Amino acid sequence: MTTADFSDFIRDNYEIHEWRHACAILQQDFPAEYSDLCDVLTRFRLLKSHIAVGGGRKSRVAGWIDSQLAEKGWVEKAFETSITVDQTVMNSPTHAVDCFKNRIAIEIEWNNKDPFFDRDLNNFRLLFDLRAISAGVIITRCDELQEIFDSLGRGKSYGSSTTHISKLLPRIQGGGGAGCPLLVFGIKGSLYVEDI
Repeated sequence: MTTADFSDFIRDNYEIHEWRHACAILQQDFPAEYSDLCDVLTRFRLLKSHIAVGGGRKSRVAGWIDSQLAEKGWVEKAFETSITVDQTVMNSPTHAVDCFKNRIAIEIEWNNKDPFFDRDLNNFRLLFDLRAISAGVIITRCDELQEIFDSLGRGKSYGSSTTHISKLLPRIQGGGGAGCPLLVFGIKGSLYVEDI
């Protein structure tokens, strides 16, 4: 099982990358979660109305993806983690995962500062090492969307120091996720719809 096993629609509209057999793990061991993810990615459209306004705490893009996964039983999840050596317990705090279901963690990084990728990858690494997750998924945007943002007068809000795929891939290739199986989806311009 590889990225080639995704539907034509997903392969045509998302830039997909995987590490450590994440596709096989999802498809074979977590078929319901794989199906949920594929369904949401297939129905997603990048609406002009979601780009034309600021997002505040959470953008409309991330909010839509979150809400669709929530309808399928995914939840935002914080983990209480610690490491015990002899009788000494050391807290090992992690950040809450955007969407979690049955050992699969998803982060939606639409327009945060790019160090959020470091946080996500470190979180996935730790949670995987602690056997709390089996794979991590990051949904972000492809660099090509900058042309759309610029044409809408929103380019400054989506600057080069924000989360997009060319800021993520070097972090993963440099070992940022350590042993955690990872799957990355970059939203392409082909999903853009002028709804207003």
